[in-house]
Amino acid sequence: MDRVKLAVIYYSSYGTNYEMARTAAEAAEEAGAEVRLRKVRETAPEKVIAAQEGWAAHAKATADVPTAEPEDLVWADAYLFSSPTRYGGAASQLRSFIDTLGPIWQEGKLADKAVTAMTSAMNPHGGQETTLQSLYFTFMHWGAIIVTPGYTSEAVGNAGGNPYGASVTATDGSVNEADRAAIRHQAKRLVETAERLVHSGAGVG
Repeated sequence: MDRVKLAVIYYSSYGTNYEMARTAAEAAEEAGAEVRLRKVRETAPEKVIAAQEGWAAHAKATADVPTAEPEDLVWADAYLFSSPTRYGGAASQLRSFIDTLGPIWQEGKLADKAVTAMTSAMNPHGGQETTLQSLYFTFMHWGAIIVTPGYTSEAVGNAGGNPYGASVTATDGSVNEADRAAIRHQAKRLVETAERLVHSGAGVG
């Protein structure tokens, strides 16, 4: 039986969403998936990044992480996106990457694949739910199959009970164990759903 191919696409300024994405990638591999962990291109000016010690340090620490390309989504059977909240929506860097996907979307290469999303903010009500919902609206345009964690595990409740997707409250790159458990559950649920789609012949990947 072929392994599910999962693209984990993230943007992170200070490291929180990198840790979230890395946790999800590890859990997906444990669940049997072949994973590509990819960051989206930075669009902020270098002088702005350099002026923020934490931002600059994280950029340097993750310089070797491959950059996401549209081909990664063509390759994948399933997608997992992770982005910090920016004014109630995904970071502009992630949105910029999504805006490059028009050609493969028009070819139907984003459709019929399982997808889920995660986010973070500096405070508990900083726009996490609207960020996830806005990403899901995009995935609906693709014709992708949205896989939320729902309340399908105690891990979701222990991490704050967000049924839309894992959401971490942090600004310094830290992710606690309760949040990691929720992320691992969400990633494994995505892989299991993608397996059913791929091996039933319903998916296009």
